[in-house]
Amino acid sequence: MTRQHVGVLFGGILFMIVAMGISRFAFTPILPFMRIDEGLSFEQGGFLASSNYVGYFVGALGAGFIYRNKKNFLLLNVLLNVISIVIMGITHSYILWIILRFIAGITGGFIFVLTSSIVMDYLASHNLSRWSGLLFSGIGLGIALSGLLVPLIESFYSWEGSWIGLGILSALFLLSTLTMWRKIVIRDGEKVEKTKETKIFQGFMPWLIIAYGLEGLGYIITGTFLVDIIYNIESLRPFASFSWVIAGIAAAPAAPLWMAMISKMSTVKVLSIAYILQIIGILLPVFSQTAWGVLLSAFLFGFTFVGIVTLSTAYARQLFPKQSGAVVSVLTTAYALGQIVGPILASGAESIFNSFKAPLTLAGIVVILALATLLFGKTFSDRKQAVLISELQKE
Repeated sequence: MTRQHVGVLFGGILFMIVAMGISRFAFTPILPFMRIDEGLSFEQGGFLASSNYVGYFVGALGAGFIYRNKKNFLLLNVLLNVISIVIMGITHSYILWIILRFIAGITGGFIFVLTSSIVMDYLASHNLSRWSGLLFSGIGLGIALSGLLVPLIESFYSWEGSWIGLGILSALFLLSTLTMWRKIVIRDGEKVEKTKETKIFQGFMPWLIIAYGLEGLGYIITGTFLVDIIYNIESLRPFASFSWVIAGIAAAPAAPLWMAMISKMSTVKVLSIAYILQIIGILLPVFSQTAWGVLLSAFLFGFTFVGIVTLSTAYARQLFPKQSGAVVSVLTTAYALGQIVGPILASGAESIFNSFKAPLTLAGIVVILALATLLFGKTFSDRKQAVLISELQKE
């Protein structure tokens, strides 16, 4: 890879760190401190999370309609995202937090879809698609970074300092990418003429979208409340922040490792393995409240959710190579819709049963449904395709 290619990819990784690892997932390790210092309930924490995911839904949906000036529009959204992170640490207004998490969500949705589309298209145009998995390692790196920095900064400057410190770091990442991308010309997207072949909602794709949406609902319950759940088990409290670091460390190399597996097996088989491991990770704390149990749960969470994001996104682009922006947008929108519902259902389950086991059990069941949808959809669409081919041959 040339220096320019590395710059495009590395800049994309930094944007993933900002939008996903920091803007979205730093909320997970910061939430316990905010709940204690500000007296927030589990339900209020859930609404803050859902506000972010509603915004993410809007941004992911809107990103599918951006064809012109992708690069400048992306940079504007990163700037707004960084500002929203910093202001979180300046205000103590719950209403303003709701608004800021919503803004962070909208901009995060745009950043994820546009960065994925720009970088994957760039790599594909230079026959470097095999490196696209590295882009999503930014999610894991960001999680590990926030897991390490939040408790450190919080011990000196409380939770407010954590938001401000991470905001300053995000601003540095934005400036770094501006430098690396200054000479890069990003081609505008093209509106693909609608034909039978270019319709996204056909074949296996609708099943992949439904499974991915269910995955969004199931995984986000763990993603939002894992640290908070561990923190509230007194014997495991020292492992709370560390668990998030473990999740990030597992997530960082996950994307290229999962992508490497599809050279040995079909993408759906590899996805199935990722789903099964995630189900085990989600349900582990329900059956085992030991340090090893929760840390393994965190590891499996980080390792699998990034894998599922990477594999699903890459597979969708493979099915519709000329519509990368549209397919990534549709997938991410379904994922975001699941994420909106997840924290609200989790909060409801926790309040009804008064136990952290209830939301985790719910999450496990939902991801089992996602796996079932994926496998049934693949079998059904393959059989339908086989019948169609058979009928054409008879003609």
